[in-house]
Amino acid sequence: MQEAIDFLIIKNPIFQEIIEKYGLPPIPKRPQGFETLVLLILEQQVSIDSAKATFLKIKAYKTCNPENMAVLSDEEFRSLGVSRQKTKYIKILAEAVLNKELDIESLPSKSAKQVREELIKLKGIGNWTIDIYLMFCLQEPDLIPLGDIAVINTIKELLDIHDKQEMEIHAEQWSPYRSYATYLLWHYYLKKRNRTITY
Repeated sequence: MQEAIDFLIIKNPIFQEIIEKYGLPPIPKRPQGFETLVLLILEQQVSIDSAKATFLKIKAYKTCNPENMAVLSDEEFRSLGVSRQKTKYIKILAEAVLNKELDIESLPSKSAKQVREELIKLKGIGNWTIDIYLMFCLQEPDLIPLGDIAVINTIKELLDIHDKQEMEIHAEQWSPYRSYATYLLWHYYLKKRNRTITY
């Protein structure tokens, strides 16, 4: 991590300022596998906390595995607080695993590009979900999730860049450590708002 931080500070002093003000960022880690993908589907466009509450309800109700999620009824999902759309996405994921269309176990041995190509085929799993899975579960060091509202808002605030394409071009100079730049941006975003998140 230190190597990544040193590299980023040379590229932009703003990273030094974040560390001086708020300390080093936590490096988010999550277990690989089906459960985390379900949690990421639940986290789409809602707060991490509310998604986690729903996820814990599902786990208390039934073991969160493809076999159970594929046969849980829409009514059961609804009673657990899962929207109709996300219910559909979770079932698509469960069925892909059961039908052997998706082998989650094989993802760590693949490149980030291959993982993206495999997961993007599933309806309900877009680039943001894939980025977070790659970063949190597979420890991919060089991604910036520009589908993430906190990342976008922090880049706007700290670097005064407002166009997503420009953000992407600007972030190229942070390669091969764009994920670490992301952790610093998230750290700033949360600390400034006095929020703590357990990934």
